[in-house]
Amino acid sequence: MTAGADGPAPRRRGRPSRTTRTDGPDARTRILEAARTEFAERGYDKTSVRGIARAADVDAALVHHYFGTKDEVFAAAIELSFEPALVVPAVLGRSSEDVGERLARYFIGVWEDPASRAPLLAILRSALTHEAAAKVLRGFVLRRLLERIAADLDVPDPTFRAELAASHMIGIAILRYVIRAEPLASADPEKIIEMVAPTLQRYLGDR
Repeated sequence: MTAGADGPAPRRRGRPSRTTRTDGPDARTRILEAARTEFAERGYDKTSVRGIARAADVDAALVHHYFGTKDEVFAAAIELSFEPALVVPAVLGRSSEDVGERLARYFIGVWEDPASRAPLLAILRSALTHEAAAKVLRGFVLRRLLERIAADLDVPDPTFRAELAASHMIGIAILRYVIRAEPLASADPEKIIEMVAPTLQRYLGDR
């Protein structure tokens, strides 16, 4: 069917229009940034694909075109938010003598930076209140992060040790930045690094 007296031909379902500005090279980036903001402000339950599309100024079909379901958009937003964490294997992949101190310093540094802390807080809060969000986060942490860390560890039971280290650091993040439990919430970052580094060293560097 072509355009004529009855108006333009209908678009095929699920395929974004090629005649609007939404079909540009930055559309995917805008969708991801909008998704991260929507999940941060509304939480997992109240965020919808249509809401993400409105925030990105695109058609909902374009969101489905790039990402599929809401869970898949959430997974992509997690990856964008946790991008700094994906360099952790490089942090660990040097000498094992001070791996605990290096990882503690890197982890606290990411959370102390307001630009990276805000989206990470949104992800954690969504995972704490919604099982679907928690499942997506677990999958990302296990497959994309901990498996890569374990592959770089020259210690017995590397996956188990990587999970112990992750549980320790995530616990700190929840208490300090989400719950804001005192005195941890107000503690000097250097003091936290000093206290945490030996435990991470035992997990990741000691045979």
